Amino acid sequence: MSETGAGKNSLYNNQDFDLSIDVFSQISSKLLDDDGRPKRTAVTAAGVLSLAWATAQLGWIAGPVVMFMFSFITYYTSTLLAACYRSGDPLNGKRNYTYMDAVRSNLSGFEVKICGWVQYLNLFGVAIGYTIASSISMIWLYCLAIMIAFGIVEIFCSQIPDFDQQWWLSIVAAVMSFAYSTIGLGIGIAKVAAETRKIGGSLTGISVGTVTQTQKTWSFQALGDIAFAYSYSLILIEIQDTLKAPPSESKTMKKATLLSVGVTTFFYMLCRCTGYAAFGDLSPGKLLTGFGFYNPFWLLDIANAAIFIHLVGAYQVYCQPLFAFVEKTASEKFPDSKFTTKDIKISIPGFRPYNLNIFRLVWRTCFVMIPTLISMLLPFFNDIVGLLGALGFWPLTVYFPVEMYISQKKIPKWSTTWLCLQVLSIACFVITIAAAAGSIAGIVLDLKSYTSFSTGYQFIVHVRKM
Repeated sequence: MSETGAGKNSLYNNQDFDLSIDVFSQISSKLLDDDGRPKRTAVTAAGVLSLAWATAQLGWIAGPVVMFMFSFITYYTSTLLAACYRSGDPLNGKRNYTYMDAVRSNLSGFEVKICGWVQYLNLFGVAIGYTIASSISMIWLYCLAIMIAFGIVEIFCSQIPDFDQQWWLSIVAAVMSFAYSTIGLGIGIAKVAAETRKIGGSLTGISVGTVTQTQKTWSFQALGDIAFAYSYSLILIEIQDTLKAPPSESKTMKKATLLSVGVTTFFYMLCRCTGYAAFGDLSPGKLLTGFGFYNPFWLLDIANAAIFIHLVGAYQVYCQPLFAFVEKTASEKFPDSKFTTKDIKISIPGFRPYNLNIFRLVWRTCFVMIPTLISMLLPFFNDIVGLLGALGFWPLTVYFPVEMYISQKKIPKWSTTWLCLQVLSIACFVITIAAAAGSIAGIVLDLKSYTSFSTGYQFIVHVRKM
């Protein structure tokens, strides 16, 4: 093994917020877009799994209305964000390669810092949510053991250079997401058509008796679950950066956004409606877990395995930018420290030498361990997803796109357009507060009946063995 200096270190080439030109020169031209930037990798989230439960809280009337409301808001604010991809001229202006670049170009330094912290908090929360979701998916095994196993897998993957930039990751994620969503949709339809032969649920949602009056009162958590399913804004700029001009990237992105949000909403509606129709008030917090008692078990096993594989990659795509930010900051603050800047070259037969950075090994391992531990202490999938959706919806999906658009287009204060945008922002802020309050209340209520380091899914193993 040998050591290499910081100048040859490729430690930060997955930095999502501040990539440098030196890094690009180390990347193969096959991995670059037409503008010389590394090709981006995006993955879809697992928010669809909780939509049937969210619908059960709201009912057949409010459920679809809220779903369409979130889809419209997401589409509209995405068009505002797309308009901020270039600063100044929409065809030849300076490119903003990431969400943070767009915020930095249009808003004040204080708002940039707030945006950064909101993103980091959101990324950390996603790590917790994905750990819980992956462990619940493996319902035939002890849930806590799967959480630990998932953490070990993520520790290993976090040490692979540029894992989140692999071209095949998006393909695997899309295939896995389509597989488990389609299986859930198909089994839901089959359950309604062949088993219950009736449509479950009610117009006003889950009734008192199935849940307590307190739980019914705090059902606003469902808003957060739906918002999480539409957490699209963070990667919109990165996706837009892959488009070629002319026509302008903003025009192309607006058309693509309309199509993608429309198709996504249609598929979400199918999944949520079939799940709610199949289970009614007893709709599970995570759709495929609710089918644990029903044949065919092998098909459910495939679906849940697909969720696990999907989330392994999604975890890295979301967390690698946070890893790189901390590592870059540490390197800048301690440039003379061998602990943060030097690599140990390890020869691997049949592969290129691997550059092991001690700080990267320690920091990323500790990071993965913290969400894993929190997931074991608070394995409440719907509560965590609802809280994540609430925390990310208003600031990242609404507030910053609205404020950037106002700054970009120089919209006069107190004009009709300015007032309409501010009303939208305030209304979404109220939704965020309600969803966050409901999710926090849900966590508090669940903690009252929860024993640390235990789960509510072990009984499925017993039933399936009978």
